[in-house]
Amino acid sequence: MKKPTIRDIAKQADVSPSCVSMILNGKSLSRFSQETVSRVYAASRELGYRNRRKEKEGQREIILIICPSLTNPYYATLIQGMEQEAKGQGYTTIIYTTYWDKEEEQAALELCADPRIAGVVFSMIPQQPALAEKAAASVPMVAVGDRNTSLGVDTIDVCNYRAGCMVASHLIGLGHRHVAYISTGLNSEHSSRVNRCTGLAEEYGRSCPEGSVTVYSRDVSPERELNVVEIEHSVGYALAQECLKKSPEITAMVAINDMVAYGVRDALLDARKKIPEDISLCGFDNIYPSGFHGVELTTVEHSIVERGRSSIRLLAEKLWGQPGLAEDGNAVTRVEYQSRLVVRGSTGPASTGKTHSGTDRS
Repeated sequence: MKKPTIRDIAKQADVSPSCVSMILNGKSLSRFSQETVSRVYAASRELGYRNRRKEKEGQREIILIICPSLTNPYYATLIQGMEQEAKGQGYTTIIYTTYWDKEEEQAALELCADPRIAGVVFSMIPQQPALAEKAAASVPMVAVGDRNTSLGVDTIDVCNYRAGCMVASHLIGLGHRHVAYISTGLNSEHSSRVNRCTGLAEEYGRSCPEGSVTVYSRDVSPERELNVVEIEHSVGYALAQECLKKSPEITAMVAINDMVAYGVRDALLDARKKIPEDISLCGFDNIYPSGFHGVELTTVEHSIVERGRSSIRLLAEKLWGQPGLAEDGNAVTRVEYQSRLVVRGSTGPASTGKTHSGTDRS
């Protein structure tokens, strides 16, 4: 097969070869409109053009990783998996942190017009799907997120609904009839949070109709996400305190993720509640501190590193048209990882009502 040339790109993009050369080499970009730059770069990708000059100079193509936060080890671990694979594939990466700010997400997507950006990976489901889908029409894109989404972008998924069902089944089996779900903001922009809650509640409705799931949630602004490093821990702590005051019937608390669960844990211990004798505690994601002695959190394994690596592999296949990918430009690829419950010492049989006092934090 004939290798594509600058002239081929120029013909497809309806510009001059010199224009293509300057854009692909990052020279005098201010001379060209964003539309022209995007059109040239889209044509170069579609034709499978490799910039041999840059390769000889040791310049690697860049993958843009869009991430909401780096304080939660979930995202740090996910990104490390991405960077492991990217380095092996010969790409370099840059990270754009949005702190769940829609304007920052839009600014990140605007970078897609830069010809140095080979592809984009969202480490979450985009808050603005329509903008992401529009950008994906000109630059290869993959999102790491939740199976239950209509996003028109290739994704590496887990089924958070099923994960919620798993936790519910585990707690029901231990005799817990009344549980609380502790979460940061619940809305359509955070499908994983909503689907975990829905799975938990619906499994209780099916298997334990006499039971109940009480939801405690708190919205967090992008400003607080940015300025309060321990935000998830503090939300978990505050909501657990509220739950203890308002819902004395609760025998188990389920946190939206492990970081929030750590805040719940500290609030319970400060209230002289023993875990799991008085109240059981579950999280989601199985970040690495959750297995530490003294924490031993029951949680759901979501294959964080593996999903990060898979997102880059899928993106690389899109970039170079590897065999096996659908040729239909309207096709969307979804790769789903199976969730797995990891049972540790933070869950046990439901309390009979007798309070265990003490300050033991082990």
